[in-house]
Amino acid sequence: MKRIAAVITLLIVTVGTLFFAYESQSEEQHDGFTAYRLIAHAMGSIRDQPYTNAYEAMIANYEKGTRVFEIDFMLTTDRVAVARHEWTANMSKLLGQEEELPEDKQAGALTHDEFMNTPILGIYQPMDADGIINVLAQYPDMYIVTDTKEQKNEDIQQVLSSLVNAAKKKDPSVLDRIVVQIYNEPMLETVKEIYALPSIIYTLYATQDTETQVVDFVEKNDIDAVTMPEYKVNQNFVAKLKKAGAVTYVHTINDTDQVANYEKWGVYGVYSDVLTEEELDQMNTRFAWKP
Repeated sequence: MKRIAAVITLLIVTVGTLFFAYESQSEEQHDGFTAYRLIAHAMGSIRDQPYTNAYEAMIANYEKGTRVFEIDFMLTTDRVAVARHEWTANMSKLLGQEEELPEDKQAGALTHDEFMNTPILGIYQPMDADGIINVLAQYPDMYIVTDTKEQKNEDIQQVLSSLVNAAKKKDPSVLDRIVVQIYNEPMLETVKEIYALPSIIYTLYATQDTETQVVDFVEKNDIDAVTMPEYKVNQNFVAKLKKAGAVTYVHTINDTDQVANYEKWGVYGVYSDVLTEEELDQMNTRFAWKP
């Protein structure tokens, strides 16, 4: 009987501790885009298809409760910023555009007109900077996170300038809901040269900086959030980032059990192709048991 009582006590303590961890995180106060724990990767999947960056994917996932959308940005040949992950034959195939585009257009950048007039999967609408800003203006609780796939500094500036200029024309208040993802420390200054956008995410997949360097940069520059691939996550690093003032996201996670495991390490949220904010909220209520 004593052994059974000890086991029951241990279970109560363990579950209570687990609840406390979730409850403590849920009670943290966050605003702006960090009020949300889910960031839709490439606008989120639509009909199980990721990477579309399409208008319909954005709206469908918004209607499911998602409010923060990461969007891939590339430049067309005439230097217009559009929502596209890459200009490759594989991406054209993934997006079902092989029959829509001539063979010599499938593996390279398109003009703006060609891009906008080539449906995704035959039915979905591609998006440019103007279209994205129009959607932001229509949905005042929506945020976008930029993932500028261009590598050259002048091209990154062109993408950001396109968004800023479109916002100034349509509705300047939208600028408060554009979150810029930076890939290294110097890019922060590049962003500031275009416009002092208020929210920054530092993504770590491309940087060679040490954890100490990242934490120091985050603290000195009031960086809102840090996102990283799974292989860079560890509990000590996440704790140091939190102390420095940044919430932590992990990408790309499509399973709620993985989300739960990372939350135990103090990770705040995830980028996902298929999960929604509502699913993460429902997942948390599963652990809301009080001893």
